[in-house]
Amino acid sequence: MTEIILMSDPEVAAVPVRECGERLVDVRRDGRLPVDGRKADEDGAFARLREGVFERLLTAQDSLPKGLRLLFVEGYRPPSLQRRYFEQYGAGLSAAHPDWPAERVRSAASRYVSPPGIAPHSAGAAVDLTLVDSAGRELDMGTAMNANPEDSAGACYTGAAGISDTARAHRQVLGTALTAAGLVNYPTEWWHWSYGDRYWALATGAPAALYGPVQVG
Repeated sequence: MTEIILMSDPEVAAVPVRECGERLVDVRRDGRLPVDGRKADEDGAFARLREGVFERLLTAQDSLPKGLRLLFVEGYRPPSLQRRYFEQYGAGLSAAHPDWPAERVRSAASRYVSPPGIAPHSAGAAVDLTLVDSAGRELDMGTAMNANPEDSAGACYTGAAGISDTARAHRQVLGTALTAAGLVNYPTEWWHWSYGDRYWALATGAPAALYGPVQVG
């Protein structure tokens, strides 16, 4: 199995950002992409993405087998919210493993929540999503979306062995469509895909990220 580069890896932080200034768009206004409300916030920040990322999602959806669609769950995440998620998850790991040094906690936390400052969601470059059928029912993907490594015994990893053949096939369908559209997956989370951020640049060999963290509102 290929070694997974985590978001906390210095290689990711070392990728330069050449902000292109592309706007964030509200994916709900287009109407072509189903949007789930489980992560909805008062300002609607969750439904925003950089325009180039959104266009690639539409391309990916068009390439799916007949009867399947993408279900958008969360896009942009304000830096303050990202920091809170990271600190809360790290605190839980520290409590469960009081012998772990700070760097180990940071690395383990980054399997599930990106460190603030480099987080693709805070750049409007990442999306959490899944597949639904023609009736809007979510397909079996092996775990619930946002299942963490501890609770899922690692089944949230995209290439996890301990999932059903059906779930593995569904992950393959999702991955094939999104990869062909230019997005990259974070291998510890089958639902997390991004384009234009530092992790994408490192994974694809691009000289720099296109999108850096943005503050909205």
